[in-house]
Amino acid sequence: MSGHSKWATTKHKKAVIDAKRGKLFAKLIKNVEVAARLGGGDPAGNPTLYDAIQKAKKSSVPNDNIDRAVKRGSGAESGGADYETITYEAYGPAGIAILIECLTDNRNRSASDVRVAVTRNGGTMADVGSVQRLFSRKGVVVVPKRQGDRELVEDDLLEAALEAGLEEVTDEGETWEARCDPADIVEVRKAVEAAGMEYDSAEVQFVASFDQEVDSVEVATKVFRIIDALEDSDDVQNVYTNLDLTDEVAAALENED
Repeated sequence: MSGHSKWATTKHKKAVIDAKRGKLFAKLIKNVEVAARLGGGDPAGNPTLYDAIQKAKKSSVPNDNIDRAVKRGSGAESGGADYETITYEAYGPAGIAILIECLTDNRNRSASDVRVAVTRNGGTMADVGSVQRLFSRKGVVVVPKRQGDRELVEDDLLEAALEAGLEEVTDEGETWEARCDPADIVEVRKAVEAAGMEYDSAEVQFVASFDQEVDSVEVATKVFRIIDALEDSDDVQNVYTNLDLTDEVAAALENED
């Protein structure tokens, strides 16, 4: 789940559970394959592929799986699927906006999976464009605050990447998010690396233009139920929301986990 939420660290820990690990690997491999198909199999000349490979490696996807995905995508090996990106829009409880990005080779299957995940868990599908207008495309570089024996502060990122196109830095708990225009993401990522910082991922995402604060554990739980059901679908690649939890709700959910 992507989106500003003080519960992001808990979601990340949950995602490491073995039952979800296989699905995560499959989605990261699919990302690599599509990036290779669109921009060629050489990471040096295809920054989208480079970043997809780095993200897969940081999530411990085996190198053999990554290499095969690059070969399938670039046509060096047979078996590549013809994936297309489709975006679906929905609302959760309390009007929380949900944007669902699918990477699929079967449009009908993904539409059905998304609709069932949303409606069976208390959400509603939205008219085309009604939710997407609440989000904008941004380049997002996720940088852990803890870097070896030092703790990064916001100014460290601003100093490193402002001239590369960095627009804002947001606090996501254990990480900083460095946001920029999608066209500047490679330069911002390179600036972060040049400053000696480790980063978790660098990719173009949907970012909500405003956050919807939720001060109810019950509402937050229902929203996360929808997100979990969506992420269980093999076709769903990313789920974005404008959910923002109060500190009290975030703490309550942490204690439940």
